[in-house]
Amino acid sequence: MGLFDGYDLSSSGMSAQRTRINVVSANIANAQTTHTADGGPYKKQNVVFEEMLLNAQKSSTPNSSTTTSGNYTPLSGVAVKNVIDSKAEPMMKYEPGHPDANGDGYVAYPNINPVVEMVDLIEAMRSYEANVSAFTAHKDIDTKTLDILKG
Repeated sequence: MGLFDGYDLSSSGMSAQRTRINVVSANIANAQTTHTADGGPYKKQNVVFEEMLLNAQKSSTPNSSTTTSGNYTPLSGVAVKNVIDSKAEPMMKYEPGHPDANGDGYVAYPNINPVVEMVDLIEAMRSYEANVSAFTAHKDIDTKTLDILKG
């Protein structure tokens, strides 16, 4: 394990969770958006994460943490693989006076539950905070190590 591996892991986690916070915030902000540039209601978005490996190829053995040469596979962190649109159908509400109402008087609203989105936002914020704590702990350990070496 290198000197900066802990910083890299925590930083990648913070970056990934920041993306997740931004996407969830956009979902909450557009929960009532009935018309977008593409036409139709806003589509909820979800973030897909993936692990990153540093200078190593995965071995042929699943769930193995070693490379084929027997060396430990160092993790580099987590990354955002993709931001995908939800496949959920829009919710139809009867509002005949609405400008986006169809011929039957129904308006298509995004299928976004603000309560679920708030829980997801809180979870992302707590994950971000956990990565900040890990980063700070690693920094404190390095600082104390340097103090010991100086003294």
